[in-house]
Amino acid sequence: MKAMLLPALAIATTMALPATARADEPATVPIAGTRLDVSAEGEVTRAPDMATISAGVTTQSSSAASAMADNAKRMAAAVAALKRAGVADKDIRTSSLSLQPQYRYAEGQAPVITGYQASNQLSIVFHDIQRAGPILDALVGQGVNQINGPDFGIEHPEAALDEARTQALQKARARADLYAKAAGMGVKRIVAISEAGGYSPPSAPRPMMMARMDKASTELQPGEQKVGVSLSVTFELQ
Repeated sequence: MKAMLLPALAIATTMALPATARADEPATVPIAGTRLDVSAEGEVTRAPDMATISAGVTTQSSSAASAMADNAKRMAAAVAALKRAGVADKDIRTSSLSLQPQYRYAEGQAPVITGYQASNQLSIVFHDIQRAGPILDALVGQGVNQINGPDFGIEHPEAALDEARTQALQKARARADLYAKAAGMGVKRIVAISEAGGYSPPSAPRPMMMARMDKASTELQPGEQKVGVSLSVTFELQ
């Protein structure tokens, strides 16, 4: 009797192998009705609560050593001003440092080095946008002569992304209902949901800074920023 059971067990094991042979293969859900694939996007608007700005010092001198020394002195004063203003160490990062020879060119002659240019750039994150302008003004007073940006952002975007996800799924379901009704069917269930990833749709361009004439200080205008999610949803219609 035991001998008769062994072949049956072997067959059952062999039949189960294709379902578990590849752990990295996506699971497939059988669909008895009609398959409908829908793409939908959800977008919400938030006011940015952080800004990243590049501030740097460029110096020139007849020698490389003096160009770097002057640059280091000005940059140290700039960093000290940032820390006095309450900017944390983790929000101050050196983004680039360079030393380049400066040449004089003349026709028919080899280039001649006339001096050196040193450049040091900081990437600064401001969590209080309203204070960013006056701090930048203070940096200029300490020798900073290059400012670029800002890159506005949302520090904790998950709540906004979740709202966009809900909106995208509602749009996908409404679109599926529309197709099903037009085809004389109904939506039975959602078979699969795939998220393409969050994105920030481009906002209307805004000037980096505006000078307030009464106080003659720099003011950032963050405006609003869109946060979006794109979903691909598979429905079964019957």
